Amino acid sequence: MKANQAVDALSALAQDHRLAAFRLLVQAGTEGMAAGQIAEALGVPNSSLSFHLAQLAESGLVHQRREGRSLIYTADFTAMGNLVDYLTENCCGGAGCDVPAAEALCED
Repeated sequence: MKANQAVDALSALAQDHRLAAFRLLVQAGTEGMAAGQIAEALGVPNSSLSFHLAQLAESGLVHQRREGRSLIYTADFTAMGNLVDYLTENCCGGAGCDVPAAEALCED
């Protein structure tokens, strides 16, 4: 991951509704969630949520697909792992500190 990609991802997450939506999508796993379900779970109007999900998608942290009349959103776990790896790349000055792998983040 390049610095500008990390900045885009972190900028997208630096807002309450977007962070909450991303965390919800991480919990939903690979099945994802329909936009209406996300809006209902977060108590955010559909019009506002649409803007926030677009920001997350633009950053590469979220993907959308159409199923019938619904837009289904999923977290991009590879992008999330790349961001975590970028942030911890030089952790502990290379001394081999115990930082969980991105895969382990999804086990909780």
